[in-house]
Amino acid sequence: MKILKDILYGARIDDVHGSTHIAVDVLCCDSREAVPFSCFIAITGTQVDGHDYIAKAVEAGACAVVCEKMPAAAERSADVTWVQVDDAREALGHMACHFYDNPAEKMKVVAVTGTNGKTTVVTLLHQLLRMLDRKAGLVSTVENRILDKTVPATHTTPDPIALQALFAQMVEAGCTHCFMEASSHAIDQHRLTGTKLAGAVFTNITHEHLDYHGDFNAYIKAKKTLFDKLHYSAFALVNADDRHHNTMLGGTRASKKSYGIEQVSDYKGRVIEDALTGLHMQLGGQEFYARLIGGFNASNLTACYAAACELGLPEMEALTHLSMIEAPKGRMQRVGGNGLVDYAHTPDALRKVLETLRALRGDRDFKIICVVGCGGDRDRSKRPVMAKVAAELSEHVVLTSDNPRSESAAAIIEDMRTGLDPVQLRKVTANSDRREAIRTACALMNDHDMVLVAGKGHEKYQEVEGERLPFDDVLELETALASKA
Repeated sequence: MKILKDILYGARIDDVHGSTHIAVDVLCCDSREAVPFSCFIAITGTQVDGHDYIAKAVEAGACAVVCEKMPAAAERSADVTWVQVDDAREALGHMACHFYDNPAEKMKVVAVTGTNGKTTVVTLLHQLLRMLDRKAGLVSTVENRILDKTVPATHTTPDPIALQALFAQMVEAGCTHCFMEASSHAIDQHRLTGTKLAGAVFTNITHEHLDYHGDFNAYIKAKKTLFDKLHYSAFALVNADDRHHNTMLGGTRASKKSYGIEQVSDYKGRVIEDALTGLHMQLGGQEFYARLIGGFNASNLTACYAAACELGLPEMEALTHLSMIEAPKGRMQRVGGNGLVDYAHTPDALRKVLETLRALRGDRDFKIICVVGCGGDRDRSKRPVMAKVAAELSEHVVLTSDNPRSESAAAIIEDMRTGLDPVQLRKVTANSDRREAIRTACALMNDHDMVLVAGKGHEKYQEVEGERLPFDDVLELETALASKA
């Protein structure tokens, strides 16, 4: 039980009707979760306005309501405390932190942001600390972990209430560190507001989420906000190989550090050899082998090493254990001898995966067959670009559905086709059924060819017309390859 006045600390309050010296047992921003002694926060979303559900929350027993638009006096129950704030999402961030006794202050929380690489970097850091016998938590797209216990993940970054509750569980389990993904949506929606970070890592920024942010500058600004709010005791670690790295550092109070493969940086990695069996690298003046493949993973490994050093971990121990770490599920995951599944769902990520396969192929005579689609109800402008990248860097492309959501998969595929010239169209087939598309790709391959299934990675579902239907790229590719054999 908390006192409303205490959990409101940090929120920008415009008006109050009623006493803030009341007990609150539950925080909620969904009226269906309202119960007696709960505080309902009315959030204005893109689809639903929480202000429309205030009456239902009060009817269910909410003793306090936090909102941006104060109801008229005649609509306000005298038994309820009404708090008007400037920004309900920002207020919720502070309130959730205080409600759970600011658990992030009891750990070293490191947030990783960027278009690509977030999941890999946080997963590598979590694995590394667990190997070093440190108690660590993980918040990622693939899964959340408290030590080695898996907690299902529903969003890249949970809402503030769920996030702080998860942090509190980590503290209770004895976690000293937590590594989390920070998506641009989460930063913009104040899901991390009030959370004290020990450090933040910037991986890269490319074309993505413009359907939400509107333009690229707004997308950059959302990422930069994470660094702007860092405490002076934290570290700000950026990828020197990305041309926007200095933008992230402008205005931050944190200690500024960089890592990179190509550019001069505080933590410099170098690829000695990249093969399908793994990477041979130099890092921290030492050579080591890693099980991950691809130049982008060399960058991810360097980011992990740099963050570990900034956290005070012994450099040689970090390198020794990095050589034993596996890639996250659905990230350059080998399937059978000739299959690969990757989450690449942006043009830049797909390009990097395909360029890696072409580089690893060298002079060997095998084709790369790429299965790729694009999500529905999302940025349409990247659809033709995705198809163009796949056609430029593969010998054959199978266009298919990803998560079509409320759109027609066939219509999305047609959008993708517009990015292809007549020559490229000749190497393309299409099938709206993703399972059949994967089987088609495997039927097209010879013994030494490679099939890349891109876009969904770790996901175990397809979103179609409001339903999440079971679907696993790894399982489907395994089955298709086995039937061909």
